[in-house]
Amino acid sequence: MTEIFEWNRLLYNDLPESFLLEVIFRSTIMFSVLLLTLKVAGKRGVKQLSVFETVIIIALGSAAGDPMFYEEVGIIPPITVFLVIILLYRLVTWLTGKSKRFEEFIEGKTECIISEGKFSIATFKKESLAQDEFFSELRLKSIEHLGQVKNAFMETSGEISVFYYEDHEVQPGLPILPFLFKLKSKKITIEGMYSCTFCGNTESHKPGNALCSICTKSEWVEAIQTIRKT
Repeated sequence: MTEIFEWNRLLYNDLPESFLLEVIFRSTIMFSVLLLTLKVAGKRGVKQLSVFETVIIIALGSAAGDPMFYEEVGIIPPITVFLVIILLYRLVTWLTGKSKRFEEFIEGKTECIISEGKFSIATFKKESLAQDEFFSELRLKSIEHLGQVKNAFMETSGEISVFYYEDHEVQPGLPILPFLFKLKSKKITIEGMYSCTFCGNTESHKPGNALCSICTKSEWVEAIQTIRKT
């Protein structure tokens, strides 16, 4: 029969004190695994929190949960986990202050998504950001086409910052409204300004087929030049 307030069981769950060394090792390994996993997932997976902050929340939450529910989990090992996580947090924070490269690896860096009304294709591939998802973000900011956008940046938090053209500077651009974008086609039927549906490059074309001068794709949609309404 289990004795109530049996201190060795309550604090260590009848494990030797040397088990704390294994707890330190496990905590360090799992902290590193969590950090690398969320880093690979990308900023969009942890929007509004940095990858590092998310790791801290998950690690501390996991450490706190088990001893609250399971009798077989001692109290001292989770407390040790907390201490290890705090020490690792202090270490990583110190390293980010000392090394710009390490800081960019942990926190990421701001990336340009749109430049002068066109997509930055390399950044889109790097961030694994779906075009439909990005269009939705822009529509929430009352943007109808890329010609209204001078620059857009993905911040380290995963948020998107947008800088607009003045009304008199708005250019013909790729429409991102669904009912217009779905009119895309590889065949141009009327002479006019058309936007590449892949990169947003806008060019004048005559009827027929054409390749984009930027990305060499061949799918187009008629560009629009409406002023942004706020």
